Amino acid sequence: MLDYGKEAVRYDASRGGEPRAVAAADAVLSLLPPGTGPLLDVACGTGLVTRRLAAEPSLRVVGVDAAYGMARMAADRVPGTVVLGDSRRLPFRDGTFDAATAVWLLHLLSDPDEAAAVVGECARVLRPGGVLVTTVDKAASHNVGSDIDAALAGRPVRSPVDGAARVEQYAAAYGLTRAGGARFRGHGQGRSPRSTVEDLRRGWFTSVPPDGALADRFARRLAELPDQEVRRPDPEFALLAFRKPLG
Repeated sequence: MLDYGKEAVRYDASRGGEPRAVAAADAVLSLLPPGTGPLLDVACGTGLVTRRLAAEPSLRVVGVDAAYGMARMAADRVPGTVVLGDSRRLPFRDGTFDAATAVWLLHLLSDPDEAAAVVGECARVLRPGGVLVTTVDKAASHNVGSDIDAALAGRPVRSPVDGAARVEQYAAAYGLTRAGGARFRGHGQGRSPRSTVEDLRRGWFTSVPPDGALADRFARRLAELPDQEVRRPDPEFALLAFRKPLG
């Protein structure tokens, strides 16, 4: 997995910046019930999405992230509302928030038990009637049917811990019921052959060791593609919302 503390300095520029953050925040906001007040942005990263959510007058947003470099950048963007914390053991009391968001988090976790634990923690800190909004199927969203996807065909792919059906199971185990969904464009995240090779070499593809023979093979395939600097279509990401029962 990438070191997200070190990744913080290049995170926004390499992942679509403000346009992607605005698209993500607007999709999240579309799934929140009217009158939502306190909201916890879990794994808030550099705070681009957090800042957009915090701009909504009715919301009182708190961000939490385990990576110091990420949390420091978020705290600069949304002063006084960001804390360091592990999403598997959130540093908040039961029933503190009307909503919790987990954007681009679950796919990073090592196994279903860990992902379920994060969903359970979000459920714990929600008030009765509160809503969890999370991205699902992150890796699959990047497959846009391009020549790059064809060049990467056959690489080992682990069963996604953030698959929609799995996430729904995690949620149900903690009494949360599905309450809607939305999609948004990942502005600026379309891959070029050259950028994909760079991602291979820095460990973005977690099932392909960056310095091994397998990475070499895929890098050669990618180097043979035309238009090395041209980005292919942007991915489209999926969100699901889950509600905590009132009683």
